[in-house]
Amino acid sequence: MTSQSPPSRVSDALPTPPDTPPAAGTPAPAPSRSTGVDGALPARDKLVITLLLISAFVVILNETIMGVAIPRLVEDLGITVGAGQWLSTAFMLTMAVVIPVTGFLLQRYNTRPVFMAAMGLFSLGTLIAAMAPGFGVLVVGRVVQATGTAIMMPLLMTTVMTLVPPMSRGKIMGNISIVISVAPALGPTISGAILSVLDWRWMFWLVLPISLAALAVGSAKMQNVTDPRRSAIDVPSVVLSAVAFGGAIYGLSQLGEASTGSAVPAWLPLVAGVVGLAAFISRQLVLQRRDAALLDLRVFASRNFTVSIVAIAISMMALFGTIILIPIYVQTVLGMDPLVSGLLLLPGGLAMGLLGPVVGRIYDRRGPRVLLVPGALLVSGVFWSMTRVTETTPVWLVLVAHVLLSVGLALMFTPLLTSALGSVKPHLYSHGSAVFGTAQQLAGAAGTALFISVMTIRSTSLAGTGVAAEAALAGGIRAAFLYGAIIFLLAVVASFFVRAPEENGSAPVPVH
Repeated sequence: MTSQSPPSRVSDALPTPPDTPPAAGTPAPAPSRSTGVDGALPARDKLVITLLLISAFVVILNETIMGVAIPRLVEDLGITVGAGQWLSTAFMLTMAVVIPVTGFLLQRYNTRPVFMAAMGLFSLGTLIAAMAPGFGVLVVGRVVQATGTAIMMPLLMTTVMTLVPPMSRGKIMGNISIVISVAPALGPTISGAILSVLDWRWMFWLVLPISLAALAVGSAKMQNVTDPRRSAIDVPSVVLSAVAFGGAIYGLSQLGEASTGSAVPAWLPLVAGVVGLAAFISRQLVLQRRDAALLDLRVFASRNFTVSIVAIAISMMALFGTIILIPIYVQTVLGMDPLVSGLLLLPGGLAMGLLGPVVGRIYDRRGPRVLLVPGALLVSGVFWSMTRVTETTPVWLVLVAHVLLSVGLALMFTPLLTSALGSVKPHLYSHGSAVFGTAQQLAGAAGTALFISVMTIRSTSLAGTGVAAEAALAGGIRAAFLYGAIIFLLAVVASFFVRAPEENGSAPVPVH
């Protein structure tokens, strides 16, 4: 099997003079999309990126929309809380299995058909969930939704890296940071607002027309902006990735729900995941020698990419762990209703959204470190402050802490994402995007599992000594934030070692 590789000579990267005809026997080059002197994108490319951003925001929003709804579903569908958690667990499992395959899909197929498949699957899953007569069909709908979601985010990042010159990537990546951080944070707020006045099915009925509109506009306006190449998918790699990443996500989820008394011990899928991961890595190292890997691990040859991914993973653990802990604390310890706990996360989500483009522009001018170091220190400070919460802490202090945490994460996500993907070779952009997506899901599951497990173990221990229920749970939450604060110190250290990609110092090469 043959594959294309990036230009190996300077002359290969230079645009052909306009009056020079191609040499005999060579295909005519595709017209290039030039950018202005300030890095401005052509209208066609702006439209493609805008469509992908809006669509990605809609699909990622649904990853965390079910958390607040579980108590209502337990009552309406007659299920246990442990069963209800599968609406989130199944979503994460599907994402973990599908995302590693997206590296192949984005190399093999063009932009428009991949977009249509992603939004089509998401819309179909939303319809199934909205019409679900019972719990089983609802889980199926969530799985179909997750399949489309898993494709959308790598498609967005790969397209941006292909179309946007290095000098302007920070601004666009700032918008992407809104999708990866604000959308999950707004999920509980939106679901809480809907459930306060409507049936749980309206969480899907209200999303369906938006996703169908995005599918219709994309069908009419989406352009093919990448150059796919023929390649065959390695089936054993797909199986091994499903065992590796699916086992890890499932094991971490079971670890987080250990208190429900699951019949499957958490260590069993975790061991299967570790063994599967070792086998998957070994096979990819062999296959990538002939450019046939399902997930090309040569992206880790860049130290900047590796350090950035580690920092991103730790930051995602902090984000997802906080998203699940704060509603528990506000509702159970402070006695607020679900709508209030959802609204409490709204200002922080809005702060992330407003700062995303601003942070991107600063990155384009100043590089990553001026943003990363203050952001990491701010997040670390918030985590340490949350180790002092009690059953009498004013709710406004929790609100301020979450807003400051959101500001710190906003300062981190854009420079980390831009530096990571900008540090890999262009022909590996799709694989770098897939690695990021996989790391995001694993980190989200790990953060949820860690925070919930520590909270449960500590609060149970305190309750056993006669401490009141609210005080015991507050003690468990303090312990969870303490573990999070210690782990986040790794991200603080990593922030000092992330640098701007070398390509940022060179003129952009026209993309065909």
